[in-house]
Amino acid sequence: MEKTEEKIVTFFRKHQRMPGYKELLSITGFRSKNAVWKLIRRLVAKKFLSKGEDGKITLAKESQGVSLLGLVEAGFPTPAEETNLERITLDEWLVADRSASFMLKVKGDSMNDAGIMAGDYVIVERKKTASVGDIIIAEIDGAWTMKYLRKDAKGYYLEAANRSYKPIRPKEELLISAVVKAVVRKYR
Repeated sequence: MEKTEEKIVTFFRKHQRMPGYKELLSITGFRSKNAVWKLIRRLVAKKFLSKGEDGKITLAKESQGVSLLGLVEAGFPTPAEETNLERITLDEWLVADRSASFMLKVKGDSMNDAGIMAGDYVIVERKKTASVGDIIIAEIDGAWTMKYLRKDAKGYYLEAANRSYKPIRPKEELLISAVVKAVVRKYR
């Protein structure tokens, strides 16, 4: 990717929108809007940018994300077939409501049996309510934690995904802040 293209992608990721003409002048160092207009035409032809019917530009799908090539067997080995199915971004796949979503870094081992380890990141969506069985971010009696939301005859409580931890019942209050939507782990 060329430097100008990298700068446009960086701007898009930082601001969650495409730069306007004045911002493109600053990004590129061009002095005229005509030069920016020609750049946009070239990047559309190159399929780095796409232009909607309304004239708005956006990053072309081909310039975003990672290729989804197919399936891999996690059981018994089978012959592999590589097929370029589509391009997908992790944001597009993992984040349903961008305005209500954020990430948290995991500390501790209470959710290990749910596959959530210390050092992982969880993508969460702000919500004041959750379903029993959801993994939630909650404030319980003034302390923050991530656990399963459970309910029994005594009421709501939190349960770890690690047998070393006992269920936590609120003495005063249990406030749900967010629901965990995904876990992200990076190897090396």
